[in-house]
Amino acid sequence: MSTSEAELLDDLRPRAFAIAYRMLGSVSEAEDVVQEALLRVHSAIEAGEEISSPRAYAATVVTRLAIDELRSARARRETYVGEWLPEPVAELPAEDPAQHAELADSLSLAFLVVLESLTPEQRAAFLLHDVFDYGYAEVAEIVGTSEQNARQLASRARRQVRDGQPRFDPSAEQRQKLAASFFAAAEEGDFDSLEAILAEDVELHGDGGGLAPAIKRPVFGRARVAQMLGNWWRLGFQKIGGMELRRVVVNGQPGAEYLDSDGKLIGVMSLDIADGKVKAIRSIVNPEKLDHLGPVADAQELFRRIRESR
Repeated sequence: MSTSEAELLDDLRPRAFAIAYRMLGSVSEAEDVVQEALLRVHSAIEAGEEISSPRAYAATVVTRLAIDELRSARARRETYVGEWLPEPVAELPAEDPAQHAELADSLSLAFLVVLESLTPEQRAAFLLHDVFDYGYAEVAEIVGTSEQNARQLASRARRQVRDGQPRFDPSAEQRQKLAASFFAAAEEGDFDSLEAILAEDVELHGDGGGLAPAIKRPVFGRARVAQMLGNWWRLGFQKIGGMELRRVVVNGQPGAEYLDSDGKLIGVMSLDIADGKVKAIRSIVNPEKLDHLGPVADAQELFRRIRESR
């Protein structure tokens, strides 16, 4: 592979991953799709195929592979233990919170969950047009349909997404400040202050996949969620050998990684913030959804410590 071709593939990778991840809600599945797509781009170039736009070619291959993968993934999710949440992507907060604004809302766990209600083709048409700004003619070519049908697919998807689409405070800086107060209250055990930050209709979601301690179904309402969080933080900070919170940006939204006393990852939490309150909390502790973020704690050992603490 020539240097110029390697640079081209590196240039194509970020957009290809952005499309694949939003299509699939899985880092591992998206990486597999991107790897296969770039391999096909490489093979086409090596075969002397005329590619007028490598970016459009890669987007087409990634989208079609993701549609196929999404069909098989949905069959697996029907037998998933507990609530299914997407695999998180996390990074340290930027000095300038506005840096995360571009495409951040379309990356949120809440938005990706809403997309689960769409067919694979609707999801592709909606994302390509509304998120990535492809014209309907381009969407039609990528998805492999007519321009009229591409418009219909995106329109139907848009109607379904509209009611469930999450709403966030417009200022990323304000979100980060409220999140800092939330996690500081948790670490200090100040659960009255923590409860005051929660919206009246706050939601708590958890994903353990049957492999780690997690709530079996969502919890709703300020009092119930505050009680659940209080019990959980007391367990983590006081009874199972210590826990550390590390502030991160999770899927474009304020969040934290929680680590055990050995610095291994127990889980990731993301906050949806609107109207100056925490509207939803999503916690992912399924170890199979975390290993791309670093060393993961032993879930069975956590189960044992929890049983012994009771």
